[in-house]
Amino acid sequence: MANHMNHPFHLVDQSPWPLTGALGAMTTMLGMINWFHQYNQTLLMLGFLIMIMTMIQWWRDITREGTYQGLHTKTVIKGLRWGMILFIISEVFFFLSFFWAFFHSSLSPNIEIGSMWPPTGIMPFNPIQIPLLNTMILLSSGITITWAHHSLLNNNHNQTTQGLFITVMLGIYFTLLQAYEYIESPFTIADSIYGSTFFMATGFHGLHVIIGTTFLLTCLLRHMSLHFSSNHHFGFEAAAWYWHFVDVVWLFLYISIYWWGS
Repeated sequence: MANHMNHPFHLVDQSPWPLTGALGAMTTMLGMINWFHQYNQTLLMLGFLIMIMTMIQWWRDITREGTYQGLHTKTVIKGLRWGMILFIISEVFFFLSFFWAFFHSSLSPNIEIGSMWPPTGIMPFNPIQIPLLNTMILLSSGITITWAHHSLLNNNHNQTTQGLFITVMLGIYFTLLQAYEYIESPFTIADSIYGSTFFMATGFHGLHVIIGTTFLLTCLLRHMSLHFSSNHHFGFEAAAWYWHFVDVVWLFLYISIYWWGS
């Protein structure tokens, strides 16, 4: 390949990571099926290991291309920006399907579940206990990530580090509280349409919180390695957008499923 290019685009080098990522995803899926049916977690752990190793090395390569090799030009960043916007729009429609299922079932409950919502025999969570605390945590994390972003724009390294660190800690705290809530839950995913919609919607949101926390933790490590500047930090910006999306989805979940739906 020639050492010079007459265009601003990034033609990526050949990489094994899409292949190992697909292999890891398939192994994880088969491992989950095996775990559910045979109560054996070995294949699932192998799948997680392949996925984690792929993620670390793929992100390392992208960091190298964008930070050290200068391949993320303004044109490339514009493409990345639109890619992230379209990805978040696709995620909005993903959650829309769960809200659709919830409102379809709750606004006109059928006779099989006692013609009432929540269905007969289901004891829902108290919305002003852990769910309200989790709402406060995510709203606070929205403030701290915005503080970190403004600090980065003003070249304030220490405050960006503090803001990012607090946001990551709040994300972990949210996940631990949701795990505790699931353990203490008086109903399961098998308890009628209420259990199904509740655990699918809140469970996938919890997964998105874990992904967003990982995204922000990666940004924190990159920031501490001086990868970001006030005018070149799209990785951070994408993480902040994603976190705000997670935040807004939780507000809708809290208002509709925890508060109105109980």
